[in-house]
Amino acid sequence: MFYYNFADAYITTVRTAMDKQLDELGVQYQNFDAQNNQGEQLNQVNTAISDGYNLLVVNVVENASPDAAQNITDAAKAAGIPVVFFNRDFDVSVLESYEETAFVGTDPAEAGHMQGKAAGEYLVKNYDKVDLNGDGKISYVMFKGQEGNPEAEYRTQYAVEDCDALLTENGKEPLEFYDPANTDKYLVDRNGTWAASASNEYMTTALSAYSEASNNMIELVICNNDGMAEGAITALNTAGYNDGTGTTIPVFGVDATRAAKDLIAAGKMTGTIKQDADGMASALATLVENAASGADVMANTDSLNVDEDCAKIRIPYGIYTG
Repeated sequence: MFYYNFADAYITTVRTAMDKQLDELGVQYQNFDAQNNQGEQLNQVNTAISDGYNLLVVNVVENASPDAAQNITDAAKAAGIPVVFFNRDFDVSVLESYEETAFVGTDPAEAGHMQGKAAGEYLVKNYDKVDLNGDGKISYVMFKGQEGNPEAEYRTQYAVEDCDALLTENGKEPLEFYDPANTDKYLVDRNGTWAASASNEYMTTALSAYSEASNNMIELVICNNDGMAEGAITALNTAGYNDGTGTTIPVFGVDATRAAKDLIAAGKMTGTIKQDADGMASALATLVENAASGADVMANTDSLNVDEDCAKIRIPYGIYTG
C-alpha cells in the first residue's frame, strides 16, 4: 500500500479502513508513506517489487500529468504483477497500457458540483445574515489544494459556478472574490499538500485587512478539503468568529472527516462533501482479493459503479451538513 502522504486527514481515514479490510482478508501487507515526494514513492515501489510483493496498491503523489502513474505501471508490468491505483485520478491511457491495472476513486467533478449546490442552497436561505456589510453581494475566499490536480481543479471551478447559478436563479448577485487584485480567484497551498497550515496562514493574513470593521469582511469560505477548512476556522476563531455562539462565517469543505463532522456539530463549520473512505477501502479490498485468488483484477465488480470504457471504479460523494 503506497500512500501519497500519511499526514493527509482523509488519507488517514482510508488507511485505517484499508488496514482493517486487509487484516480481515489475512493478506500480508506493508504501508509506505511517500511524504508527498513522487521520486520517493517510485523508489518505494521498486523496493517492494524487489522484496517480492505481488500486488501494488498506489495513491500516486503526482497526477497533474499521467507520467508518475505510467512509470509505476511500467514497473509493475515488467515484474508481471497487478497494480491498482486509488484516490488520485489520471488519464485513461495509463490503464490502457497494461491489462492488469485498475483505478478506484471518485468522479472528480462531482464534489465540486455538490459543494456548489450545498453552498448555494445555504446562501439562498440565509443571504441577509451572511451578507455582513449589506452590499447585496457575498464576498468569498477559495482555498485550492494543488495546481493541476483534477479534484482541485474541478472543485475550484464548479463550487463557484454552481453556487452562482443557484444565486442567479433566485435573484441574487453571483459570488465576488474577496480580493479584486487576485485574478486567479483562489489561494493555493504552495506545497500541494492541502494543509490546514496553508489555509490558516492565508486566512490570518486576509483577516488583517478584511474585517467587519473595515466593511469588507470575507463572508464565505470554500475549501477543497476539510483539512484546509480546519485551518481557516482556526484563523476565524482567533479573529472572534465561528466559536459556535457569535457570528459564524459559513465554511464548506470536502471529505467529511471526523474532525469536520465535529466542527459542524459544534456550529463552527457549515457543511462538507462526504468522500467515502470505507466505500473506497471496500472496493480496493475486492481487487486485492481478486489478485490473491489469481482472478482478473476487475472480477467481481458488477455491483460497483464502473466506467463503461475503462477499469475505473467510482465511489459516489454525498452532501453532509450534520
